[in-house]
Amino acid sequence: MRHIKKVAVLGSGIMGSGIACHLANAGMEVLLLDILPFDLADDEKSDPEARNRLVNQSLQKAIKSNPAPLFKKEYADRITTGNFEDDFEKIGDCDWTIEVVIEKLDIKKDVFSKVEQFRKEGSLVSSNTSGIPIHLLAEGRSDDFKSHFCGTHFFNPPRYLELLEVIPTTDTNQDVIDFFLDFGEVILGKSTVLCKDTPGFIGNRVGVFAMSKVYMLADELDLTISEIDKLTGPALSRPKTGTFRLGDLVGHDTAAKVTQGLIDHCPKDDQVQKLQLPDYFQFLLDNKYYGNKSGQGFYKKTNERDEKGKRIIEQLNLKTLQYEKPGSSKLESLGLSKQIENDERRIKALFSHEDAGGQLIRASLSSLFAYVSKRVPEITDELFSIDIAMKAGYNWGFGPFEYWDIIGLKEGRKAAEEAGESVASWVSEMIEEGHTSFYKMEDGVRKYYDLDTKNYQVIPGSLDKISLVNYRSQNPVYKNDEVVLHDIGEGVLCLEFTSKMNAIGEGILTGINESIDLAESGDWQGLVIGNEAKNFTVGANLMMIGMLAFQQEFEQLNQAVKLFQDTTMRCRYASIPVVAATQGYVFGGGCELIMHCDSAQCAAESYIGLVEVGVGLLPGGGGTKEFAVRTSDSFREGDVKMPTLIDRLRTMALAQVATSAPQAYDMGYLNAKDEVVMNKNLVISRARDKVLELAKDYVSPIEREDVHVMGRSGLAALYAAISSLQLGNYASEHDVLIAKKIAWVLCGGDLSSEQKVSEQYLLDIEREAFLSLCGEQKTLERIQHMLETNKPLRN
Repeated sequence: MRHIKKVAVLGSGIMGSGIACHLANAGMEVLLLDILPFDLADDEKSDPEARNRLVNQSLQKAIKSNPAPLFKKEYADRITTGNFEDDFEKIGDCDWTIEVVIEKLDIKKDVFSKVEQFRKEGSLVSSNTSGIPIHLLAEGRSDDFKSHFCGTHFFNPPRYLELLEVIPTTDTNQDVIDFFLDFGEVILGKSTVLCKDTPGFIGNRVGVFAMSKVYMLADELDLTISEIDKLTGPALSRPKTGTFRLGDLVGHDTAAKVTQGLIDHCPKDDQVQKLQLPDYFQFLLDNKYYGNKSGQGFYKKTNERDEKGKRIIEQLNLKTLQYEKPGSSKLESLGLSKQIENDERRIKALFSHEDAGGQLIRASLSSLFAYVSKRVPEITDELFSIDIAMKAGYNWGFGPFEYWDIIGLKEGRKAAEEAGESVASWVSEMIEEGHTSFYKMEDGVRKYYDLDTKNYQVIPGSLDKISLVNYRSQNPVYKNDEVVLHDIGEGVLCLEFTSKMNAIGEGILTGINESIDLAESGDWQGLVIGNEAKNFTVGANLMMIGMLAFQQEFEQLNQAVKLFQDTTMRCRYASIPVVAATQGYVFGGGCELIMHCDSAQCAAESYIGLVEVGVGLLPGGGGTKEFAVRTSDSFREGDVKMPTLIDRLRTMALAQVATSAPQAYDMGYLNAKDEVVMNKNLVISRARDKVLELAKDYVSPIEREDVHVMGRSGLAALYAAISSLQLGNYASEHDVLIAKKIAWVLCGGDLSSEQKVSEQYLLDIEREAFLSLCGEQKTLERIQHMLETNKPLRN
């Protein structure tokens, strides 16, 4: 079985350094090489540091960039740098060499000639090219090289964008193809797709066409660019960048070259041949308004501020080619899109709307339908690969064929024909045979329409991972307004949150308790708490807490907080294993919840933190108590205890958020019972595996009576640390009050000496501190500000 331990990355530009960092994230030993600096002086030619200046500067620039390319800064130690002249032979120790140099065929071929000279036989070689045909790169190489060579195209930034395109040649061994598809998914956390060696592969071929088509439609319709961005962004369940902001982000010079490249290299692609960059786009190129990298593009930042103090960003008027302040939109379709929360209903409603916004949606989607139908089997044999590529590479909520299913096969074809486009014959044959969708659910399994068999087939690899979509057509084991409890097989239940933003309210807390009761009383192995939303949960339902706090309903507040505490403790002391599966935001109450589970299987891209200070509160669902417990457990005989105690205080008092699951260990949010899963699509499967592993010999833990707290001596040290935060302007007066409440709980209150206390004692004083803060005017102001602006207030 092939194992990858050490990887050579050739080229340290934005992509090369980014790929090197992500390989380090995955635990690889990385050798990052680049050319010698062009400005190497004569007296520097024998200086190793000077000779590696270019590669080192590139890597450091990447490490300091935002968003961070590394899960933890220490992972940079896994990367060794060097240059092509002095260190190329070191690739002989590497299991995989990936080329990421400039997009010029001759330069890449020279690099591969050198790779051939030094690589070990049987090692993998790949190129990250985004546009050069893969087979051309392998020309002139040995049979062993060719059989172990393919394209591995990452999207930028490599840590965050999930798509990895695998592009073999006719000479690539099948085991190499299979390895990269699996390795990319499991070890690198990517959504891997198999592409044919065609221009733009899948992601950029479809993405560039879709973007260019919107540019052309914008020239015809009387819409502002901000309206179009809202329509082609959130309204279609896509990123807020929409089309024009995305163009500014990519760079218009780059976009123009890629578009022209497709036109030049796809002579038989009739829809690409019709693409024309509008006059307003040429205006940007002529003036070198390339987007973010040049300071302006479709949008331009100004130094002016609005009444709320926000910087005014002007937008280009596509008719006058003048920059204007954005005004409020009266577009009916845009207003409608904000009223419909359900993605599929919203998209369907927009597609049929008659105003200019509806026309844009209908024309852009129908042309996309026609386009992707004719790309199968040209760029890929399976239609699902196009959907995966667009969701993983461009962050679309749905792939093109999934959008088409929402609209309906017949309706989508009709709209395309009305727009002067034709769909591929295989789609018309599908319709004539009575098929109504590209995907369908059969026996709880999602299947896709396969062109070869003219029937529905299981998506390869889908049976190896749990997708809750597959269970939604079945009767749930339990359900309320905020949760659905699924039977996910092998005697394991999975509780899925369904509230808005998965905010934890009474429905979710009741659902957790009911689910544990059902699991304990029935023939179940255990419970997974997990979902497939963008975020595991944003935390407790602040609106509910805020209403009670504003009305000073302290008895109801006490009951609500106690219910939360009792629920997290129920997870800890259930008679069956309870395992959390997380991704995205795991804030506040969500963090408290997973800290009390038997294990948390966390996607690497889980952002975990106790953030209650931002709304003037302390963690009141057992989080502060749990930090006291974990601090106690970390004490060893003879330890100096205060530094650990101060660290835990700072973490909560400053509302520190771990920006990756690995970093969450350092902050105390995760510990040895928890595990990091690179691919977020695998967390529920891993959580089920963990439940089954724990269930074999499961013994429910005993509630703790032995939590070591520091009492007054600890309080004195923590109060001093809090004063230093205030002096350093890290904390306002109200922050200090909250921090002292946290310190009070961590130390067990005003105890005369160090002693051992129970968890329940700590929960009681945690709840008391939480309620006292709910009576503070500045806390109420913070809650109100967060509810109104979705941003924290520092007062």
